Amino acid sequence: MNRLQGKVAIVTGSTSGIGIGIAKLYAAEGAKVVICGRRAEKGQAVVDEIVKAGGEASYHYMDITDTASIESLMKDTVEKYGKLDILVNNAANVALKDGRVDELTVEMWDAIFQSDMRGTFYTTKCALPYLAQNGGGSIVNIGSMASCAGDLGSTAYACAKAGVDMLTQSVALQYGKQNIRCNCVRPGLIVTPQNEAHVPQALKDIFLSNICVNRYGCPEDIGHLCVYLGSDESAYVTGQIMTVDGGLNSHTTTVAQFRQMASRTW
Repeated sequence: MNRLQGKVAIVTGSTSGIGIGIAKLYAAEGAKVVICGRRAEKGQAVVDEIVKAGGEASYHYMDITDTASIESLMKDTVEKYGKLDILVNNAANVALKDGRVDELTVEMWDAIFQSDMRGTFYTTKCALPYLAQNGGGSIVNIGSMASCAGDLGSTAYACAKAGVDMLTQSVALQYGKQNIRCNCVRPGLIVTPQNEAHVPQALKDIFLSNICVNRYGCPEDIGHLCVYLGSDESAYVTGQIMTVDGGLNSHTTTVAQFRQMASRTW
């Protein structure tokens, strides 16, 4: 359990959901983890859980839409721990209203891009000098399967996450020679303690009828890949966009219907 021993990691948006899962696994693998988000009480609760389990963590306020708070996060982390090895860009605002192109206002579009695209860009930009100063490191962006193909809604969110895919590859290319790696993890349906009550059973059924395995995802499914990408085990892995969705996007879109017909082909 020492795959990240001695490393310092920032996990944005780690006061709930997937971010908590990543942060806890990072701490269990020996990293010093900075928990950050807007909710200090929830953030401190995560820190307390990690410390109780024998790990090391601290909380720092961060608003993904506030550039000053992002700058402060990076500066204070390096002042506290002496360096930065890993940045996990997990923070995003999935609660913002979204819809079809004709339904979206410019204000709605801009709000989603501000949190989900601009926030990831600026956090990365601020981290790069510290990673370079440290001799390199790993950036892990949390994308979304929404960027895999068109959808009936969530237009702005899908477009913003597609931008995260391209940002990942651009950063990997531009800073790879400085030993800075950048990869993207695209989660499928991840049910967390925070969102489970809000995920309708009908939605779960739709996903389960199309997923290759027998369950939907949990935060640890994303966290385990993030541990690998943050560790030296993945030293030759960069610029990759990895979808962790139980195989949802690995097959044709008609699978669920054929299963209902007890048929394997047309």
